[in-house]
Amino acid sequence: MEEEIKSEFTKGGFTLDGEEEILQKCLTYCIQYKLSASDIVADWDLYSINRGLDSTIRSSHMGAFLEQLQNEQMDKVRVKASGLHLYSNDVSMILNGNYGETEAILNTPPDKLTSAREKSSDSAQRTNSIKLTSEKPLESVTPFGTRKNKFVVQLMLNEHPNTQTIKAEEDHANSEDEIIKRVQPSKKCSLVINRSQPEPGCRFMYDRIEDKFNFLENCIKKRTTAYVSSGLYDEPVDPSVASQKSIFAVGMICCEEEGRLKEKPILLQSSVEHSGGQRVRLDLQKLNQFSVFPGQVVGVEGHNPSGHCLIASNIIDYVGLSASSGEEYPSKRQALNHNLQLSKASPDTPEVSLIVAAGPFTTSDNLLFEPLTDLLAYARRKQPQLLVLLGPFIDSDHPELRKGTINQTFDEMFRLEILGKLQDYVEYMGSTVHAILMPSVRDANHDFVFPQPAFEIHPADFSNQINSISNPGMFCANQVEVACCTVDILKHLSAEEICRNPQGGSKQRLTNLAKHVLNQQSFYPLYPPSEDVPLDFSLASKALHFSSIPDILILPSDLAHFVKVVSVGDVNEGEEQVKCMCVNPGRLARGEGGGFFVEINYRGNPDSSNASVIRI
Repeated sequence: MEEEIKSEFTKGGFTLDGEEEILQKCLTYCIQYKLSASDIVADWDLYSINRGLDSTIRSSHMGAFLEQLQNEQMDKVRVKASGLHLYSNDVSMILNGNYGETEAILNTPPDKLTSAREKSSDSAQRTNSIKLTSEKPLESVTPFGTRKNKFVVQLMLNEHPNTQTIKAEEDHANSEDEIIKRVQPSKKCSLVINRSQPEPGCRFMYDRIEDKFNFLENCIKKRTTAYVSSGLYDEPVDPSVASQKSIFAVGMICCEEEGRLKEKPILLQSSVEHSGGQRVRLDLQKLNQFSVFPGQVVGVEGHNPSGHCLIASNIIDYVGLSASSGEEYPSKRQALNHNLQLSKASPDTPEVSLIVAAGPFTTSDNLLFEPLTDLLAYARRKQPQLLVLLGPFIDSDHPELRKGTINQTFDEMFRLEILGKLQDYVEYMGSTVHAILMPSVRDANHDFVFPQPAFEIHPADFSNQINSISNPGMFCANQVEVACCTVDILKHLSAEEICRNPQGGSKQRLTNLAKHVLNQQSFYPLYPPSEDVPLDFSLASKALHFSSIPDILILPSDLAHFVKVVSVGDVNEGEEQVKCMCVNPGRLARGEGGGFFVEINYRGNPDSSNASVIRI
C-alpha cells in the first residue's frame, strides 16, 4: 500500500521530504478513512492547490491535512445520520432568512428537528464570510470558497510597489461591515482596436486545398523578400540542386511523412518559384545550437554536395522589421497615431495599467463563476485602466456542460454571468476604464473556427467600455500595442519543437517558445496544426500575421505561467534589438481551485515596466 501511495504521488508530480514518515501517516489515513491511494493523493492535490503549496510535501503539512480529512468525514457522517431529505432551495432560503424555521421542515420528529436546526446554524456561520455569486443562493460551501489566502504574489517582473499591500487590502475588504470606497482611476484609457479579422458572421470551414497552398507559399515568399530586402543575404537558390559552393536558401521546416521531427528526418521545402516546391533533407549535425519546428520558415546557409542532403552551417529565423514590414507598417502606424491624437487622454509616454486573466472563469465543480467574482473585486480595489479577459468563458470542456443538465442556453449564461458582471464592474468604476473580451475555440457559445471572429457585443449597451476583439487580435491602449491569442500555441510548439543548446548555455524553454512567435511574426506558425485547432486557411492569411513587434504579447497556456522580457533581433548581424513583454497569465480556475492572473504596469518600455503573477 505504501508503494502504491508513493507511485500515485510521483504520477501527480509531487516529491516527498521525509518520505518514510509521510507514507506511514498516509497509510494510517487510508486505513482509518477507507481511502485508496489515488483518493489520498487527489485529496492532497486539492488541499495543496487551495493553500498555495508547492510540489514538495513535508511532514509538517500532515497535521493540518489530517484535520481537514477529519472534518470532511464528520460532515459526511452528519449528513448520513440526520435521516432528513432537505430540498436545496429550502436549505438556501433558510440560510438567507427567507423561510421560517417551522415552515422549512414538515412532519419531522422534535429531536431530528433540533439537530437539523443546529446543522443549519453551523452552515450559516460557515457561509457568513463568503460572498454569494451572481446574487444566487449558495447551496454549499465550495472548495474554492474555503481557501484561506485569496491573492498571493507568485512571480514578479522588476519591482512592483503595490504588491506588498495586497494582503492588507484583502483583509480590509473582507470585513463584513466595511464598504469599499469608490476611487476613480487617475487617467482615462484611450483604446484603438487594430485588428478585427475575421468579421463576425463570416463564412468559414469552406477552405480549399488551393487556400492551404497559397497560404504556405505566401509565407515562404514574404520571408524570402524580407531576407533579400535586408541586404544581408543574396538571392535564394534551389536547395535541392547539387553544389560544392556555399548557398543560401529559404524554405519551410517540415517532417517526412506523418510524425514528429524527433522520429523522422527533417526536410526543407522551398518555394515553387525557386525549386518547384520540392523538398530536400536538412542535416543539422554541424550546428552548435538550433531550435526548429514544423511550419517554421527559415533561411539556411550551407552546401549540398550530392543533391540529396543540404548540410546546414547556419540557420536564420529572424528578419529585421525594416525589411519585413514593407510599406504596410508605416502607414498603419501613421493611421494609429492619428486616431490616438483624436483621443482626449493620450499620454506623452506610453503608459497603461492592466489586469489580464484567461479562462476558465469558474471551477470544475460548479457554474457559480466564483473566480471571476473575486477577480472583479480585486480589480475594483486596484483600479486598473484596462481589464483583459481571454476565453474560454463558457467552457465546452466543463463537466456540467458535458452532462447537459443546465437549464440555460449558452448565450443566456454568457450574458448573465459574464456580460452582466462586467456591466456592473464598469458602472461601478466609471467612464475611465475599459474591458476587452477575446473568445476561445473552447467557448460553447461561439464559432468553432480559428482565426475566430469577435463576440457580437452591442457597444451602445455598455457605453463603449466593453469591447470584444477577434482571436487572435491586437489593440492599442494609451499608445501601448498589445497582441493576444487564446489558442495554446506555446503548448503546441513545446510538443513539436526540437532544439540543441550550446554547452554551458541556459535552457530558457518558455522564452524560446514565445520568441518563435515573434520571430515568425505569426500567432500560429506551426504547420500542420494541432488536431484540436480548427484552422481555416481561407481566413488565416489576413488574421495570423502581424507586421510589427507588439509592446506586450499575451499567450495564455496550460504551461507554467510567466512574465518575461524577450529581445528580438541579432546583434551580430547588426540588427537593432526590439524588446517585448511576453505574458502567460495561466488559467484563472484550475480544477476545483483557483489559478492565476497577471497585473501589469507598463511605463514607456518593457525594461522600465513591472508585472506580477498573482495566485487567486
